[in-house]
Amino acid sequence: MSNIFKFILLIEIILANLLQISFSSVVSTGNFNQDFFVTWSPSHVNTSADGRTRSLKLDQESGSGFASNQMFLFGRIDMQIKLVTGHSAGTVVAFYLTSDQPNRDEIDFEFLGNVSGQPYILQTNVFADGFDDREERIYLWFDPTKDFHTYSVLWNLHQIVFMVDWIPIRVYRNHADKGVAYPRWQPMGIKISLWNGDSWATRGGKDKVDWSKGPFIASFRNYNIDACVWNGNPRFCRAESSTNWWNKDRYSTLTSTQRRWFKWVRLHHMIYDYCQDNKRFQNNLPKECLLPKY
Repeated sequence: MSNIFKFILLIEIILANLLQISFSSVVSTGNFNQDFFVTWSPSHVNTSADGRTRSLKLDQESGSGFASNQMFLFGRIDMQIKLVTGHSAGTVVAFYLTSDQPNRDEIDFEFLGNVSGQPYILQTNVFADGFDDREERIYLWFDPTKDFHTYSVLWNLHQIVFMVDWIPIRVYRNHADKGVAYPRWQPMGIKISLWNGDSWATRGGKDKVDWSKGPFIASFRNYNIDACVWNGNPRFCRAESSTNWWNKDRYSTLTSTQRRWFKWVRLHHMIYDYCQDNKRFQNNLPKECLLPKY
């Protein structure tokens, strides 16, 4: 085999590997019509002409929702959201990742509507291997109905970080080596919905949806998906590479600045932490509650 032929073959192999790696990751288009499809009540989903903004409507007829075209295994997802204004009691805006399997994995943001003048509650939850019971709740430190704010999930081999305007509000670490379930094998799609949750969402279901205040509208824009697209082979998504930047060591824990913000949120804005609910778990808290968060 000539040296020139060997060189050409080597270049082809390198290009093929680079192409395969590049296809394993995606930076989103920013166009809802291209990256998502409507899952529920198309008449209640309104998208701008350029595809850059989208709103969901809830009324007595129906709620609404949409989902990503692709499934992902690790990455970062950002979504700018403006929540339902005014009297929104009983309504739920959900932004989450889910595997939709019987033993499903799921990473949830749930925004629980309020009676006018009361603060919105942000509930987060993690499902791992079909088990949840990992709810945390905070009051947001701003009015999320006045403007758009960015809600993000960083999900990698080491940790899941929930962020609000880049401030970490929750960390769920990978303690699988200690027997704690962690979402690490199942690909997940992105789902967004607006629905009637008045059986539980506001004061445990005491405040119902007041339909005279509707229709209820939530708006979305400027999303970013920088994640590993599932192609049936987890090897590419689990690899550390320039493409899979989220798997690098620097993203294996919170930075010192992030830790300060994290502690601030939990000290001043947390209203429920399952890891402090001894009554619920009969003094037998889940194992991860006794392990480091970062």
